[in-house]
Amino acid sequence: MSAKDDKAQSKFTTLPIAPDGSFKRPGSIFRNFIEKGGKFEPEKDRYHLYVALVCPWATRTLIVRKLKGLEEIIPISIASSRADEHGWPFASVDNFPGATEDHLYGSEHVKDLYFRADPNYEGRFSVPVLWDRKNQAIVNNESSEIIRIFNSAFDDFLPDDKKAVNLYPEALKTEIDELNAWVYTGINNGVYRAGHSENQGAYSKAVKEVFESLDKVERIVEGKEYLVGDKLTEADVRLFVTIVRFDPAYHGNFKCNIRTIRDGYPNIDGWLRNLYWKNPAFKDSTDFDHIKGGYYFNPKTNPSRIVPVGPVPHIRPL
Repeated sequence: MSAKDDKAQSKFTTLPIAPDGSFKRPGSIFRNFIEKGGKFEPEKDRYHLYVALVCPWATRTLIVRKLKGLEEIIPISIASSRADEHGWPFASVDNFPGATEDHLYGSEHVKDLYFRADPNYEGRFSVPVLWDRKNQAIVNNESSEIIRIFNSAFDDFLPDDKKAVNLYPEALKTEIDELNAWVYTGINNGVYRAGHSENQGAYSKAVKEVFESLDKVERIVEGKEYLVGDKLTEADVRLFVTIVRFDPAYHGNFKCNIRTIRDGYPNIDGWLRNLYWKNPAFKDSTDFDHIKGGYYFNPKTNPSRIVPVGPVPHIRPL
């Protein structure tokens, strides 16, 4: 193993844990936007999206990509959800059903893309990765920004019905931003803070915050189909990817087991099932085999790597 590979392995396998035993997610490094007149111009056949279907952050981008009709403009490569010591492998290394080759370069791992973009890169090798083929560069690896890129950057190439889809409308921006902030802290990242805590105190604090935040969402969606403004927005996308994984993965593997969504939160469960069964972008971007196969493959949280059969069904019908 080369010195670079050894350093890369350490970066992926060592979790960022604070002195108090709590999990501290590092920030994303590549934070560019696709915009007219900028370094990264909106173009067809220029950009490529790398994802792993286990990852909620990556799934955000897949949902918005489909909602906006960007499938022909932004092709994808899908890494295996079973991360190894080098990170996310492509099908050439782990041919997990549904994974693909790296369609651009035949890379073995997502980390190879980071080193292709920057041979001296020292951060973590996360997905999603929005890649620029022209400049051989990573445009952005922060999902919250990629979904906003997808929301508007390619509108000139889209038919009117897809151009009209706006998940971040001007009139609702403040409300969306406020909701996103506490949902991220308490739920999206909260489940990870619970699951990756390294002592009882840090875990107990984190899991309490998860369920307090879920209680708040339960009140918000009572009698409503969407979170903000009685229309589908990015707030629904950002919360959905965590909630759809909650019962199959976070409840067991991350010890978020005070309640399940299906039996403890009827309003959230109804909101979840409406999105999943009524909008193909949500259902088609969700792969429970990858979700369970990926989370339960982690030897730190599940040393046996046995994948549980339930819940049955993964999501209930309407």
